[in-house]
Amino acid sequence: MRRVVVTGVGPVTPIGVGAAEFLAGQHEARNGIRHITRFDASQLSVNIAGEVDVDVSAYIERREARKLDRFVQLALVGAALALEDSGLSEDDIAGERTGTCIGSGIGGLDTWEEQSGIVHDRGPMRMSPFFIPMLIANMASGHVAMRYGLTGPSSSVVTACATGSGNIGDAYRMIQRGEADIMFAGGSEACVTPMGIGGFAVMKALSTRNDSPETASRPFTASRDGFVAGEGAGILVLEEYEHAVNRGARIYAEIVGYGISADAHHITAPAPGGSGAARAVRWALRDAGLQPEDVGYINAHGTSTPANDLAETQAFKAVWEGHGPVPPVSSTKSMTGHMLGAAGGVEAIATVQALHTGVLPPTRNYFDPDPELDLDYIPNEPRRQQVDVAISTNFAFGGQNACLVFKRV
Repeated sequence: MRRVVVTGVGPVTPIGVGAAEFLAGQHEARNGIRHITRFDASQLSVNIAGEVDVDVSAYIERREARKLDRFVQLALVGAALALEDSGLSEDDIAGERTGTCIGSGIGGLDTWEEQSGIVHDRGPMRMSPFFIPMLIANMASGHVAMRYGLTGPSSSVVTACATGSGNIGDAYRMIQRGEADIMFAGGSEACVTPMGIGGFAVMKALSTRNDSPETASRPFTASRDGFVAGEGAGILVLEEYEHAVNRGARIYAEIVGYGISADAHHITAPAPGGSGAARAVRWALRDAGLQPEDVGYINAHGTSTPANDLAETQAFKAVWEGHGPVPPVSSTKSMTGHMLGAAGGVEAIATVQALHTGVLPPTRNYFDPDPELDLDYIPNEPRRQQVDVAISTNFAFGGQNACLVFKRV
């Protein structure tokens, strides 16, 4: 099998846009959560979220942007940033040896809401002719391919909160098998809408700390009361190792393992003891030819919900039983909020940046430890610690689990 490395990253997040700014945001334990500004959230029980500040017009012509849902706009921004970060040119990537695997957990929710209002007020024949193309979840992959003339493999994995990881994993397999030399992979999400926030709020899934948005996302703590929704994109440039070396590319890390599993248990609750999550981690490590004790850092799903954080901690303990202590764990969502389909892409970027810089990102707002959760969660401040292997985990509604294994080159 061919080796696969990460040579470019394009994070579009509430704590920073672009590789340098996102890295600085992690190292500062920056807060990305605030009161919602994209719409009037006063009628909702939750009015906080992780919003992205980015001038889309700097990357997409205004006329074109009007035909794109926000999740596609954010994906195009992320792809442009990843391309620039990789050192590749548009001429370098055009053609059938480059492909796209970019997904979205929900797709064009903003478009759905807007056009539903038009149907209600003016009738279905007054909808935009771009309604369907703006809505469907594969359009992030499709538009990135069209933007750069990428005629290689193109796909879109949709596995809710594990979407970003699933797309990276599939892209990794495509390069391994020789189907492409370069892949743009990751996820994008634009869920900060009335129905997006309202839907999670009526499920009682969200934190209700409206009076303190900066402390609302607090994974692995005793006082965690739900996740905070976030928007954004995380796009990576994956490249065949020899292809990257021959052009003198800067390599963040190598992808060496990928594992997925199903809980087959419940639509939202994790399997007891985190058994499904543990299975995905074990299979990813087996795919990498590594043992648990080889791993030096875990970028956790870490949603700040009572059920997930407990099950994930139990999963790690089960995997590492008999293999020494669980390595340091942290949750990027403590800073960005939960970016749903984009989470896996953004957190993969955080993981490879940790390997590349030798600095592990912190878990923000970790002030009241839960006695049931007794791992090293890298509280509040980044930690300078060079590790050789790190994993990124993501788990989804529907019981779908994913784990990526990265290795320092």
